[in-house]
Amino acid sequence: MHSWLSTPSDGNQEAAEEVAAAAVAASEAAVAAAEVSRPQVSAEDHELAWRMLYNCTARMLMTRGVTLAGGGGGGGGNHSRAGSGWFGEEVESVEEGVLKEAISECLFPSSRRPFSLPYWQKTVWVVIFSAMLMVAAPGNAIVIWIVLGHRRMRTATNCFLVNLSVSDLLLSILNCAFNLVFMLDGDWPFGAVYCSFSNFVANCSVAASVFSLTAIAVDRYLAIAHPLKHRKSKRRARWVLGGIWSCSSLLALPCLLYSTTMMQWYSNGEARCVCFMLWPDGRFPASVTEYTYNVIFLGVTYAMPLTVMAVCYSLTGRVLWGGGSIGEMTRRQALAISTKRKVVRMLVLVVGGFGVCWLPYHSYFLYVFHHQRAAGASQAQNIYLGFYWLAMANAALNPLIYYCMNDR
Repeated sequence: MHSWLSTPSDGNQEAAEEVAAAAVAASEAAVAAAEVSRPQVSAEDHELAWRMLYNCTARMLMTRGVTLAGGGGGGGGNHSRAGSGWFGEEVESVEEGVLKEAISECLFPSSRRPFSLPYWQKTVWVVIFSAMLMVAAPGNAIVIWIVLGHRRMRTATNCFLVNLSVSDLLLSILNCAFNLVFMLDGDWPFGAVYCSFSNFVANCSVAASVFSLTAIAVDRYLAIAHPLKHRKSKRRARWVLGGIWSCSSLLALPCLLYSTTMMQWYSNGEARCVCFMLWPDGRFPASVTEYTYNVIFLGVTYAMPLTVMAVCYSLTGRVLWGGGSIGEMTRRQALAISTKRKVVRMLVLVVGGFGVCWLPYHSYFLYVFHHQRAAGASQAQNIYLGFYWLAMANAALNPLIYYCMNDR
């Protein structure tokens, strides 16, 4: 996705002219429809409409540097629009949608004033998020160092815990702080490229986290309930980790295809750059495609994994706490069972923390889609920030659980 922030160069002048022509054509159609619906239009109104059209087109070209996909860069002027094939068509359709949205926002600016939290509320949220990030980023980095820096710590379970810490660390340093800036002022100053990357990292990291937790639950169940059939192999673990990140990247791929930025103008003359996902049928909350994607994402990264983990840990717990030993239990056997119980308690607490932290965040989008007035409530932004902080706090909670419940 392109940033729309630099002015067209000589190499992409032709692409910019094509976009301008498209803007003019779309607006001509709108003006023609208005003239049909209102046949008695004065010459002054007609001139005012065309002046507004001209100003909007010029403003979009000046402030965005409108270029078609593949038209930017430092090369010559005859670049392909968006490559070839399905990916290029998807990118081109998104940029056409951005053009339509920009024309609509310019010709019919929002009557609302741009949203901005009071200064004292911004300060409170900055302090709260900063405290969480100061625990999440160093905490997960230390977990990674402890496991990778000590050979005896490189067990199968700890490898998956490292993968969980990597995903939490990426979410903390590459997404959370940038989203906080955007949510406080409703303005995204980091460009369209990072908008796409940030959304991709967020969804990919969340998926990798829960898939890692699911892999841990299955691994612990097999190791405890079926010890003779369970084989630990570093090669097998690498394949599982590769599958986790491949599936997570595939699930987050729409964020790369449909994330973009657009200037939103307001009736008082102010403008804000927004980072959002523009689907083929529009944007949230009107887009049914985004709603469907959110439902699928909720099912694949929340409902289904938690169900699998609940079943695995229930069966594992029945083996560890419900089964009796044959004959007299040796001290070594008792110590092994005690160690396994501690690990299972720790993992169950990690899974429970994930479920509690992410449920309000996932539920919020589903609720707003069916109750769109809730998004315009006076405290809606503070409520969303609270849900978002709780979800991000899960990245800080996991290292604290490891330190408190694992002596090593």
